[in-house]
Amino acid sequence: MSEEARKLPESLIGMALVPDSGTADPDAGFSELDLALIDALQVAPRAPWSRIGRALGVDPTTAARRWERLRAGGLAWITAYSSAGTTAVAYVEVRCRPRHLEAVSAAAAALPWVFSVDETAGDFDLFLSVAAPDLPTLGRSVHRIIGGLRGVRSTRTRLSITLYGEGRDWRMRAMEPAERAALSTSPRTRGRVVHGVRAYDRVCPEDRALLAALGGDGRLGYTELGAMTGMSEHTARRRVQRLTREGAITIRCDLAHPLAGLPTMVVYRACVPFAHLEATGNALARMDQVRMCVSVSGPENLLVLVWLHGLDAIDPFEAMLAERFPALEVKDRTVALHTPKRMGRLLDAQGRAIGRVPLGMTWDGTPPDEQPRSGRHAENGSGAPAGSK
Repeated sequence: MSEEARKLPESLIGMALVPDSGTADPDAGFSELDLALIDALQVAPRAPWSRIGRALGVDPTTAARRWERLRAGGLAWITAYSSAGTTAVAYVEVRCRPRHLEAVSAAAAALPWVFSVDETAGDFDLFLSVAAPDLPTLGRSVHRIIGGLRGVRSTRTRLSITLYGEGRDWRMRAMEPAERAALSTSPRTRGRVVHGVRAYDRVCPEDRALLAALGGDGRLGYTELGAMTGMSEHTARRRVQRLTREGAITIRCDLAHPLAGLPTMVVYRACVPFAHLEATGNALARMDQVRMCVSVSGPENLLVLVWLHGLDAIDPFEAMLAERFPALEVKDRTVALHTPKRMGRLLDAQGRAIGRVPLGMTWDGTPPDEQPRSGRHAENGSGAPAGSK
């Protein structure tokens, strides 16, 4: 290993990094400083550029300009959504009829309450992450709308029960741990979150408006937020700080992971005895590779989603699982071929953001073309909760 490689954080060794030219070429990928900037924004997505620059050893203007290039190129973005406790969440496995996959995938991605879409190789063709205000609406939405799409052969729904870790908890690990810790203003906490324990209806319209605006750009300033929502800057600041303090909002930095040396996404369905479920879920969520870990309904009680450096990393990862978690039994592995949508962002084949469907909520499970104009289908950016990779 070269001396330069020895200086890199362990997670970056082996990645195909581009020279740090100071420009973000959407076709080239990321430089070391790009990934460190993303890591910093994963820790503190709304931190002032002075803090971000200080942590990275660059001036604030450089950090801000570099971020703008990454954002404009679709290589990275910051989004926001409501917490896991306010909605019912499920993961839907969809089998399509021959030659209908592309059309079904596009139709599902256009639905505001389907917050993520993955095209897969395995027992099913699509893996959808969906949200609804309650369980009856979730069931009607899946059966009537997704099940009614032309080309859908069958669906299987796994209800999310307890979330141990999700995309907001995952780190690029391009900074040294001490640098990351210095950037954080509060201890990083992980813990079990039960979906749907608080009613979504209790989120007031003003907070939903803020969530909608931050869903498009999680770094919007308070002046901009106030102008977009009809509030004063002071009111917008106070409300966002309260939402953050109460854990009612999740703000996270995402990236085009295939261009960051992590092209392989695998979804595992696994079983673990109930007595070991919480400890196993929490431990899995702390692994570098794990993007999401959640207990679910059905015969396999644990769903684990990981990002890996390639297909050749699957066997070593599973060997590590077998060694560290002897009570865990992997029942199925599904590899993602392409992710057309993640948390409302539409993605190209390289994982770059090329569009956005504002996150929203379906209230009655009625297909969009059958809903009256006055029907309740709120595309307000706040409907999809935590619980996405």
